[in-house]
Amino acid sequence: MRSFVYEALPGRVVFGAGASRKDLAGEVDRLGVERILLVAAEGERPLAEELAGPLGDRVVGVFSGVRPHVPVEVAGAARESAGRLGADCLLCVGGGSTSGTAKAVALESGLPIVAVPTTYAGSEMTPVWGMTEAQRKTTGSSPDVLPKVVVYDPELTFSLPPSITGPSAINAMAHCVEAFYAPGANPITSLVAEEGVRALARGIPVAVRSPEDLDGRSETLYGAYLAGAAFAVAGSGLHHKICHVLGGAYDLPHADTHTIILPHVVAFNEPAVPQAMGRVARALGGARDDAANGTTDDGGAAAGIFDLIEGIGAPTALEDVGMREEDLDEAVSLVLETVPEDNPRPVNEEDIRAILEGAYSGRRPATVSRRRA
Repeated sequence: MRSFVYEALPGRVVFGAGASRKDLAGEVDRLGVERILLVAAEGERPLAEELAGPLGDRVVGVFSGVRPHVPVEVAGAARESAGRLGADCLLCVGGGSTSGTAKAVALESGLPIVAVPTTYAGSEMTPVWGMTEAQRKTTGSSPDVLPKVVVYDPELTFSLPPSITGPSAINAMAHCVEAFYAPGANPITSLVAEEGVRALARGIPVAVRSPEDLDGRSETLYGAYLAGAAFAVAGSGLHHKICHVLGGAYDLPHADTHTIILPHVVAFNEPAVPQAMGRVARALGGARDDAANGTTDDGGAAAGIFDLIEGIGAPTALEDVGMREEDLDEAVSLVLETVPEDNPRPVNEEDIRAILEGAYSGRRPATVSRRRA
């Protein structure tokens, strides 16, 4: 008989084409707030202001100094704006960095967040926050940063170019994959994660090929929502630790880094969690017969993810997104400091070096066999 703990997180999700224009004002009304700070990156400020238009003078200010990885100085400036304006709510419109900036404010102030995602980052569904200082990214978890309402509108993703669509959605897939074996993994999060992988695998190629295909965008955004929900409960593992180190230390693009690293970490962990990764492979649609029996080989989850990444033209090599070969030794040392003790299989320096070198060059990963005792 199985036993597990599943703690459902509070929050309201409104999903549908046109929801950001039809339903956003009503969702804010439900919260009873009167002084809203709008948070949006400068490039998305016109869209954010358009969506916030029906809220009228309840929007008391705009913070547009959003930066990737939420530098502490950006967090401080956003907090200062919220305090100076007497804000009682944060409305964030944008991707993961925008949600992260709003979370940095809520972490200190407890202000409620209404999130309107325009990418597939998934952070809007999680209580996880992250900030960067002196090239080091620190993350944590607090219920105070979990948005009260998330409004998902696939129409808002039409303008995402393929170069952002693909990596952003693969970033979401990384949340699903690690939800199978992260510290809080349980049968419910695995169900959610598997459906997330399935939706993303169906949606991503369509969204990249035909950006204004509503069905493709809807499937991809639905998968990203499920990915964030699974990640929020299950937590993160080795993949996310590596990506946070690389992003914070070398200012690498967040989604691209996740995209490049994911198949290499999966190849390493796959032999230790064959049944879970068999589910990932089947959800991707490319599993071999032996994956269905609970074993995987080079045709399993890692290969399926890599093939999907290649197929949509997303980056596969760290050297192509700004990583320098001379930084690999330092990166190995930094990652070793953060390796989770509960990874499905033990991790040593040689393992991290192999993962990073494979990701640096963009090699197609092969499943890494267990070491002999």
